[in-house]
Amino acid sequence: MIFGRRKKNQESGKDSSAALSSADETDELPEEQGEGASTEDGRAATGPFDESEKDTTAGYIDLGALRIAAAENLQLRLEVEERTKRVIAVTLDIKGSNLQLQAFAAPRSEGLWDEIRGQIAASVGSQGGTVEERTGEFGTELIARLPAQTPDGRQGFRVARFVGVDGPRWFLRGVFGGPGAMDPAAAAPMEQLFRNVVVVRGEHPLPPRELLPLRLPKDAGAPKQQAEQPLTAPDDPLRRGPEITHIG
Repeated sequence: MIFGRRKKNQESGKDSSAALSSADETDELPEEQGEGASTEDGRAATGPFDESEKDTTAGYIDLGALRIAAAENLQLRLEVEERTKRVIAVTLDIKGSNLQLQAFAAPRSEGLWDEIRGQIAASVGSQGGTVEERTGEFGTELIARLPAQTPDGRQGFRVARFVGVDGPRWFLRGVFGGPGAMDPAAAAPMEQLFRNVVVVRGEHPLPPRELLPLRLPKDAGAPKQQAEQPLTAPDDPLRRGPEITHIG
């Protein structure tokens, strides 16, 4: 297991951080998949899980609000907001595919994903991109395409796959990037990681969209910097460095 962390100097707002994220670029989209667990009963059976639904005493990495199942070839990177020094996101990497995770407080009586999808679509549209809504492994998902320039100056686009799951008083958002955003075979281990996530909401009252607190694993020590590109701050969505793009 490899741990890393990145510092960010941008302040993350509650609304924008709940709606937006970053993802790697890909060159095609996967075929439409069957319906996922879109109801609360389905989620409780297949994941992601609430801490009351899953025994995580062994085989899990404890990051505070999120517990991540250990997996072969898994690299884990944490994003740290420079001003506040708090951990605001975690990215899981396996063989070039990545999954960025954030968990938020949510109302007891209603979910956030329906509203947040609209905000993602508006943000992508404002950047000249397009959004496709479809039914996937985790219910309603978004496939976002944004214009991007390749390193040699040609025009292409990048793709991000947004998924969201409403749980009991929490909302978990994932963004798939790299091959796992478009290749079903590459996506499979990342999807399993997402299903195995355990969210620890806690009993403290929090306003909706408040980030649930993350922290370094207690046994991780001082994590070293990784060579991978840093994550984008949640309030600066979908802006990344040079990556693979589709040539139009």
